[in-house]
This record gives sequence, C-alpha cells and structure tokens, in this order.
Amino acid sequence: MTALTLSTAAAPGLRADAIVIGVAKGAASRSGGLVVAPGAEAVDKAYDGKLAGVLETLGASGAEGEVTKLPAPSGFKTPLVVAVGLGPEPEKDSSFDAEALRRAAGTAARALNGSKKAAFALPLTDAADAGAIAEGALLGAYSFDAYKENGKDPKKGKAPLAEVALLGGKPRDRAYKAAVERALAVSEELNRARDLINTPPNDLYPEAFAAVAQAAGKEHGIKVQVLDDKALVKGGYGGILGVGGGSEAKPRLVKLSYTSSKAKKHLALVGKGITYDSGGISLKPAGHNETMKCDMSGAAAVFAAVVAVARLGLEVNVTGWLALAENMPSGSAVRPGDVLRMYSGKTVEVLNTDAEGRLVLADALWAASEEKPDAIVDVATLTGAMMLALGSRTYGIMANDDAFRSAVHEAAEEVGEPAWPMPLPEHLRKGMESPTADIANMGERMGGGLVAGLFLREFVGEGITWAHLDIAGPAFNEGGPFGYTPKGGTGTAVRTLVRLAELTASGDLG
Repeated sequence: MTALTLSTAAAPGLRADAIVIGVAKGAASRSGGLVVAPGAEAVDKAYDGKLAGVLETLGASGAEGEVTKLPAPSGFKTPLVVAVGLGPEPEKDSSFDAEALRRAAGTAARALNGSKKAAFALPLTDAADAGAIAEGALLGAYSFDAYKENGKDPKKGKAPLAEVALLGGKPRDRAYKAAVERALAVSEELNRARDLINTPPNDLYPEAFAAVAQAAGKEHGIKVQVLDDKALVKGGYGGILGVGGGSEAKPRLVKLSYTSSKAKKHLALVGKGITYDSGGISLKPAGHNETMKCDMSGAAAVFAAVVAVARLGLEVNVTGWLALAENMPSGSAVRPGDVLRMYSGKTVEVLNTDAEGRLVLADALWAASEEKPDAIVDVATLTGAMMLALGSRTYGIMANDDAFRSAVHEAAEEVGEPAWPMPLPEHLRKGMESPTADIANMGERMGGGLVAGLFLREFVGEGITWAHLDIAGPAFNEGGPFGYTPKGGTGTAVRTLVRLAELTASGDLG
C-alpha cells in the first residue's frame, strides 16, 4: 500500500521523483486560458511566473484527467513536474470541490507508477482538502498484480507509486491528522474490496471469502460468525441454499459485528456475495460470463465498510451480513419452477435462476431484520436493467422511506460516488404474483431493476427503515482507468456505507 505523509517542506528543497501541481481551465470572465492552481506558487515562481504559458505550449488545457509532464525548474531537487488537470476554475471566492481534487490526485498517482515518492502540491485550504487529495492518491495508486509474474504487470513493468507527501499539510494539526488517517483507513479497505473483486473465482469461493472475513475480524476486533451449509440447512435459509446448491463450493452466511460502548444506533449492512454467477440452469449467454467474478462486489463493499468503521472507531454499532454462494448449473442446482422456502418462512417460485442475487439477499435481509436495527442498507450487483437505466458509472438507490433514500443519495454524492434515487412503483408488484408460491423471483421485464427492489422489500422487517443500492453498473470497470478508478473491481459503495455509519454515529441520519 502506498505510504502517506503530511509535509511542511518547501517544494524546491524536497527530494522526490516528481512534484504534482494542479492546473485549471480559466474562467471566461478572467484570463480565459490555463490557470495554475493554488499550491504551485513556488513552482510557478521558479518559472518566472510563466508556468501557465509553458504548459499551454506543451498542449495543456487544464481539462479534467489531463496530465502534462515537464522538467523541474533549476534549483529543485525533484527532476519532474507533473501538471494534472482539475477542470474548470472555480468561481471567485470559491475553491475546488473535493471530488475534483480526489480525481486529480488519482490521475497523477496513476501517471507516476514506478516512482518511489511524489510530492503533491495541489490546492489545499483545509483538512477536508487534505483528506480528499490523500484518498484520491491512495485509490489512484491501486494495482492488482497478484497473478502476474514477479508481482507486477510485465507489460508496464512498474510498481505503484510507493509514497505520497502532501505539501502544505499540517502534521501537528488534529483535524489534518484525522482527515489523513480517515483517508488511509477507508482507502486501504476499499482497495482490499477491489482485491477481492478481482480475485479469480477458483480462489475466491464462499468458504475462502468467509476465511478472509474471519482473519480481518481477529485483526480489528470484529466478531465474526460463519454459518456453513449444515447450519444454513438447520436454520432454514432456503434462498442461500437454493442458489448455492448447484456448486461443489458450498454457500456461507457471514455475520460481522462491530460494537461501540458509546453507540446509540445500530446500522445493518447486507451484501450480495455471488462469488461466481453462471446464471445457473438459466445459463447466461456467451459473452456475459467472463466478468461474473464481480458478482460479489456488494459483499466486498459491506465487508470493507465494516472493517473501515472498526478502524475508525466510530460510535455506532454496525453489523455486516455477507450472503455468499456460487451459482452453477448441475444436477443439484435449483430449477426454473422450483419453490424455495425462505428464512422468513415466505415461499418463492423461481422463474429464472439467473435472478439469484435477490434470493440470497432475501435470507440475509430477514436475518438482519431480526435484530431490529435502526436501518438496513443492502448493496448488490443486482440487475442489468439498472445498467441500462443509469449507465456504467452511476448506481441506483431505492428505499421504503423517501427521506432515507434522499439521505443515502446525499451521502453518496458527498463522497464522490455517483448515484441516483429510483422509485418503487406499487403497480410492478403485481407482476411477481405466483399461482404456486407467495411470490415469484421475476416480474415485468420493463423496470426490472425496480421489480428487484420491490422483491427485496418483501423481506425487510416491519417498521425498519431500508435502502437498496444496485451497483451493477459501476462495480466493475471494463473500460480504461480514469481518475482514481482502476480497470476491474472499483470498490463502489464502500465510501457511501462508511459515510452513512459516520452520519448514524453523529445522529445526523435520522
């Protein structure tokens, strides 16, 4: 993991491989051209105040995600200046928002793969800015090379950036230290979620995932309870058992409990953990199987969030439920037309075995409801329909309470995770009526993401506030990296969940 420090050193005298500065598109009412962002004054001065002109000559425009490299000026102990685009210059008397800083830091960190140390001289006006830059740099420096020879990508031959020094930071300031420590905890656990998502399914199956959770529990003082297949049979967890019945890798339900002696509220988090999804008997068509190791991204997010909360010592009780199964076709697999008796006692007619995530979540949601938490949030790569609706970078939020849905949306936007509130139209519930069982696991094709949300709502205990995050789009990035987001597993929803825990602890989440 990339090391992180706050530094009061002057830019010219700092020894590093590179110094990172920010540039922006000037506001039309002012210069209209390239603007060197605050934090880079010493670098600009060394260029006799002509750094913007030099960068424009090299083709820089200040656009978000743009990187321009040039030799450091005379007198600097760093050989390289890396100018990263921040996007439009803020209005007068305003500063760059946290997400712009986060993305710029991530872009710069990715551009500096192979470097031992980089000094970041991005705009830093307060502790929140320091936290955003630190988070962006740590997430941007992520690399998954565990399965590459010698532990690094042979095509690039470069290890991730090893150390980040935030210039302008205040190492002795309590707020700055707390912001950086928070960024470190959240980023490290989010990157651990990325590792889990990227791990091949032959190595990450339900039992293996449960073992990872147990090890983390011992390390961070989290109580971990694992229900194996025998315990699931005894407990009547028909949804998890039905989905996992076709695989030789038996299912698990993992409960992680973090408790604080000062807690006044209890937040439950439930994650879909299909370690590989073939579709079961309703087999996915060719071209749709290759990335299905990512179908446990919801469980990875919940796991990472609980560990981050424990590391931060938040004054809130948080319980994480990981519903783990592998969905495979075989002679023992659940069939279209089968009826499962869920943990709640409700029966479900399975019309499509590829609508399996809602089945494992249903059991975990009811188990979470039995503890009467103040709120439940589930996270799942649940439906392709949500990807069609919101694209590959935005996740959908559904809830049984409008105010809570709005609060979750605000938390997501605050931490830089694009999300959008979605409805739960009552008329769609009729499509899941079954002549054989209490409910079917499929309904109308149109609005399929909303249908899935309505199904899950059936398994939330009465009177419990609940939200459902469908992260099918942004959970796994099949395109090129951007900002602090890598190719592959992204760790989407981890930061939202941690922020919800913080708001619950402070009493600002209902």
